[in-house]
Amino acid sequence: MTRGIYDPSSDGGASNDTEQLRAWCTIDLDAVRHNVAVLHARAGVPVLPMVKADAYGLGAPAIAHALTSLGETVWALGVATPAEATALRAGGIQSRLVCTSPVLPGELPELAAARCRPALHRADDIVRWQQLAPSVPWHLAIDTGMHRAGVSWRDVAALRAVVAAHPPEGVFTHFHSAERSDGSRERQEARFTDALTQLALADGTLRHADNSWGVLARAGTPWDLVRPGFALYAGPAADPALHPVLHVQARIVDLRDVEPGDTVSYGATWTATRAARVATIGLGYGDGLRRALGGRASLRLHGRSVPVIGHITMDLTMLDVTDVPCGLGDVVTVLGNDGHGGSVPLETLAAAGALSPYELLTGWRLRLPRVYRP
Repeated sequence: MTRGIYDPSSDGGASNDTEQLRAWCTIDLDAVRHNVAVLHARAGVPVLPMVKADAYGLGAPAIAHALTSLGETVWALGVATPAEATALRAGGIQSRLVCTSPVLPGELPELAAARCRPALHRADDIVRWQQLAPSVPWHLAIDTGMHRAGVSWRDVAALRAVVAAHPPEGVFTHFHSAERSDGSRERQEARFTDALTQLALADGTLRHADNSWGVLARAGTPWDLVRPGFALYAGPAADPALHPVLHVQARIVDLRDVEPGDTVSYGATWTATRAARVATIGLGYGDGLRRALGGRASLRLHGRSVPVIGHITMDLTMLDVTDVPCGLGDVVTVLGNDGHGGSVPLETLAAAGALSPYELLTGWRLRLPRVYRP
């Protein structure tokens, strides 16, 4: 049941039996497929979904198999490290892989062994790649303003000769603020277009730039591929047309009645102002429910909202359930749909703790068993 829950390359102890679990994540693979279809239709070109960081914490092997079942809609899968590529190959994934983050020269052999296309931008690395893996294509990374990785758009002319001698399969850039209507995406695209002109790449070289927010910002992309990540897994937190993928539940493992003046959890930050009932659920910040949400977030129990009280602890979280009849083993919805027509949306939960939805989404990786549906 708990096999592999500490191993991001495993299925996280995936099971379809939740009766004996104190807490678990349910991942809706049909929702992932739906979200790919929506983004593909909006972009009008094939999709290069990002499955880095264990598919944003949802389990890269299961997500990758669900994505590769979509045929040529999914052109390749995106990773961020050689180890991620190696793990996908070990999990039976045979589709194209692209490592979009820069790697050290010493990591190139692992990418070659995994038949994973690297993102390169240094001349020496380009030449070495042709020696290591002449049959595995590569992609040229161009920095157009993110100032994180890739050759600067100001300096691409220096790579013209090596790129001509060893043509890339693709060339890409990354938007730093595609979700904003501030003109930055347009400026980056103009720089990207200018860099492509300077390089005089061969016809058919794949060009890609749009991340999740780039796809959602407009109908149709001018490029050949799109690289969504967050939108695939966050669902409505990115766009109402997308479906929620991740649902987190936990059972009540203890109940107690408290009197006015009694305090709850470390630091005694919550004090009862009336006779109250406190439920303890078997999930804490060691599972991904961030400590910043203590005293700020509300979860769902039997179709009703219940507040988190006191500090969230590593393994346990306390709720005020005074007004909601409940018993040991009853299920609390921490994130996602509650089965009663209500939900705890990702963006709402993140906002309660002043957290990034990205951080909250990827944070359920350590020990929660995963249940994949269908």
